[in-house]
Amino acid sequence: MNLLKAVAGKRELLSTLVVRNLKIRYQGSALGFFWTLLNPLFMMFIYWLFIRFMKFPMDPWGLLAGILSWQFLTMCCGDSIGAVAGHPNLVKKVYFPRAILPLATVLANLVNFLLSLGVLLVLTVAAGRLSWGSALAALPLVIALQLVFCLGLSLLISCSSVYFRDTEHIVGVLLMAWFFMSPVIYALDFLAGNPRVPAWMLRLYTLNPMAGIITLYRTIILGGPPAGRVATAAAVVVPLLVLAAGVRVFMRYEPDFADEL
Repeated sequence: MNLLKAVAGKRELLSTLVVRNLKIRYQGSALGFFWTLLNPLFMMFIYWLFIRFMKFPMDPWGLLAGILSWQFLTMCCGDSIGAVAGHPNLVKKVYFPRAILPLATVLANLVNFLLSLGVLLVLTVAAGRLSWGSALAALPLVIALQLVFCLGLSLLISCSSVYFRDTEHIVGVLLMAWFFMSPVIYALDFLAGNPRVPAWMLRLYTLNPMAGIITLYRTIILGGPPAGRVATAAAVVVPLLVLAAGVRVFMRYEPDFADEL
């Protein structure tokens, strides 16, 4: 609560940093923000070709929903590496809650994600694939869960990068492995129906919060198969635990940031 009050007291600084992060991302680019829309579309096309070649039973719209959700996570993790360590002068000379720095990167990526998600919703409506059910009202809750998860990870990563310069490389390797352990280019029920996947491994797999979050996006938007009780519970509980751990670790080491940088 003390951290929340401190951040709320600096909301003008927070909004300035969010706008700054959005401008820096597309500075000098001819297409600017349109890259936010083009990147997931290009990725969807590439993965769609791969899936067709490998004969994976994945719907292109479900593929795009998974890519957008995963891109939000990876952009938050990647940007958080330099959120604190990349601003030594600001951290040393000006006092403010340092948690604003990773929070600003997450909120800037949230803006990109919401705009991309809006395009996905428009496309699914045009294609007649949007599921017009009561579950659609739960979409903001799933977005909030992923936001909480990304913020917790960003706090942990930004704090770690101050003390360990290898954090960037470690995060890159872990994200690559995490990608293939998450149902981004395949559906969760496809893995569940694979006889070569042991039951114990599937139960462990469903504890991956991104498995539940991605599946929830597909269920709500496209009316796909439900995530299941274990995957849904993991998508709710794990992000809250990660955020609690991120806040605790960040506040513990925040006073020493200026000395380390």
